[in-house]
Amino acid sequence: MFLGLSSRQMAAGMRFLQLFAAVLAFYFAPANSDWIPATATFYGGADGSDTMGGACGYENLYVAGYGINNVALSTALFNDGASCGQCYVIICDTSKSDMCKPGTSITVSASNFCPPNWDLPSDNGGWCNPPRHHFDMSQPAWENIGIYRAGIIPVFYQQVKCWRQGGVRFTINGFNYFELVLVANIGGSGSIKSMSVKGTNTAWIPMSRNWGANWHCLSGLVGQALSFAITSTGGQYLTFQDVVPAWWQFGQTFSTWHQFDY
Repeated sequence: MFLGLSSRQMAAGMRFLQLFAAVLAFYFAPANSDWIPATATFYGGADGSDTMGGACGYENLYVAGYGINNVALSTALFNDGASCGQCYVIICDTSKSDMCKPGTSITVSASNFCPPNWDLPSDNGGWCNPPRHHFDMSQPAWENIGIYRAGIIPVFYQQVKCWRQGGVRFTINGFNYFELVLVANIGGSGSIKSMSVKGTNTAWIPMSRNWGANWHCLSGLVGQALSFAITSTGGQYLTFQDVVPAWWQFGQTFSTWHQFDY
């Protein structure tokens, strides 16, 4: 096809073909075994305001570092809260629906749980029923890949690295001998595998997931500076030394500049 063209024209033609091939590879991403089929709906209104809060406990998603591109996960994906904070890139399956916006994708953060609806079959309204993989996305995020009137679209997804501004954040809730710590704005894998806390006068104390992204311990730590040790679900271990000063009070949030890479 390059007969009679100069070397410069041939090089330009090859670059065009490479670019075209890359676009096709993205467009037909389902051919890549790393892409997993699922479905997606939306909730929360055009401004996404009703997606604030949720089963991960982040409350104001802007303050927590997650923003409007958020998603509620079906039971099969939520994993009893262990998936809170994880990031997913989602594309619409153009081979199954003409309600897709071709060539587009959106990356969302898991911030909520989409509960099962046992009154409806999983293929007709019970979209979040096990064992379905389903994303109930904020409307602004969903409209990046789907046409509004569709309501539900077939998609493909991959879990991807989370990129956050700033470092990990700790909010200390609870009372007396019960510390409930919300951990937010986690980069890398986006979620926590295990976590410990250390007071000024204590050894490391293992913490347990209480709900969503909230972890707790049953110790008297008031009046002590607190350090945390976290292992991400990606396997990275980080310590946050004296990140909470001794004068902390319940309800306060403390930010760091320390962040996960994976």
